[in-house]
Amino acid sequence: MVQQQKEIKKGILLTVLIVGCFLSTLNQTLLNVALSSLKDTFHVEATTVQWLATGFMLVNGVLVPITAYLMKRFTTRQLFISAMGFLLIGSIICATAPIFGILLAGRMIQAAGAGILMPLMMGVVLAIFPAEKRGSAMGFLGLAIIFAPAIAPTLAGFVIDFYSWRWLFIGLSILSVLVILFALKFLVNVSETAKAKLDLFSVILSTIGFGLILYGFSNAGSRGWDDWIVILSIAVGVAVTVAFCVRQIKSDDPLLNLSVFKHKVFTLTSIINITVTMMMYADMILLPIYLQDGRGFTAFDAGLILLPGAIINALMSPVTGKLYDRFGAKPLFITGLVLIIPSMWAVTDLSETTTYMYVVIRTIFLRIGLSFITMPLNTAGLNALPKELGTHGSAVNNTVRQIAGAIGTAVIVTIYTAQATSHAETIMMDNPSTAPDTLSSMASMLGSGDAYYFMTVLAVIALILTLFMPRKAKQSR
Repeated sequence: MVQQQKEIKKGILLTVLIVGCFLSTLNQTLLNVALSSLKDTFHVEATTVQWLATGFMLVNGVLVPITAYLMKRFTTRQLFISAMGFLLIGSIICATAPIFGILLAGRMIQAAGAGILMPLMMGVVLAIFPAEKRGSAMGFLGLAIIFAPAIAPTLAGFVIDFYSWRWLFIGLSILSVLVILFALKFLVNVSETAKAKLDLFSVILSTIGFGLILYGFSNAGSRGWDDWIVILSIAVGVAVTVAFCVRQIKSDDPLLNLSVFKHKVFTLTSIINITVTMMMYADMILLPIYLQDGRGFTAFDAGLILLPGAIINALMSPVTGKLYDRFGAKPLFITGLVLIIPSMWAVTDLSETTTYMYVVIRTIFLRIGLSFITMPLNTAGLNALPKELGTHGSAVNNTVRQIAGAIGTAVIVTIYTAQATSHAETIMMDNPSTAPDTLSSMASMLGSGDAYYFMTVLAVIALILTLFMPRKAKQSR
């Protein structure tokens, strides 16, 4: 190692990384409630403005597979400061964007930084913490990974309602500068660099494959699953990704080492990760739809519902990290899913009489459940790998999360849209004189409830998978 572990001020190092990752993760979902405002500001269609979210996810997703190479080739300081630099430059461009095209370009630059930060942060934890203490460290990382996307709608709703969307990016720019200054002073290198050779063809394959899969699923919700662009994107994306995987398996020095899947615990946690991520992203999309379209709440009001759960989630994350170190993954996963399943079931019967406080309390229980799973899930999977596969495991983990998030969002929007349309037709047949606004509201609420049935089933599947986890996974190092 470049610097002995005992000389590394782990608290300061972890704090700098967490704050940087917090800004990156916050930025990923910050515009979810701002898209309607931006559509009006730049006079573009809904399908066009959606690229601010879709484009970010695409760039972020295609960069993740090459982070294992980047972490081998460059130092911790170089990668972190470069990633924050991309976030800063992108934020400045977005804040000053006179036209939509420039705003979109700024978002793409931001995403280039965000794609590096998460795997880098996990890689640092693997390098400086022994296996028996990683649960606590990963628990603190949960502050960024879980808390940031949960408070983003509240923060964005407040800024948009009372100020201007540009202040979202001005604030990010200021905070990015502060993080870069702190990183220059306190961030140390935690691993040796090597003259690794970049397999350019694998980069091209991963970019095309993962990019098309993410693009296809991201557009399935709005275009429909029968759209030829969606079908072609997913089909070609899967084919190219298979070619990428075959190349990695045959390579002596793969870009992304897929031998991580030879380890049963890592494979199992990856599958559970897919179901949990799908639920988490889907809930963040579906709940605002119900509140705004079904109940007529403002973006700020809808965001406020998520805030208490987000705060409790942030407080719980370090606690669950310590519990993981003591008891292992399986008891935590079961506890989390025992809370998540009824939290999903509780909103399958949404109506105009469902109270604001009922949704707040339900969301708190959901967030507590997620805090028992999200970071312990990553820790259990990475701890099961030998040291030399740590960075590859981290890259695979984040690739899986990106794809699962896109799939979860697309599937849940599709279910919601199809069911809401079906309910609208039924309501009109039963009562043709129903006012358009009432019809739209009722159909939206019923469609949301149906989508939550699907998410309840996902939670039950995750619980069944959890039963196959060893009580306390064997740690490879």
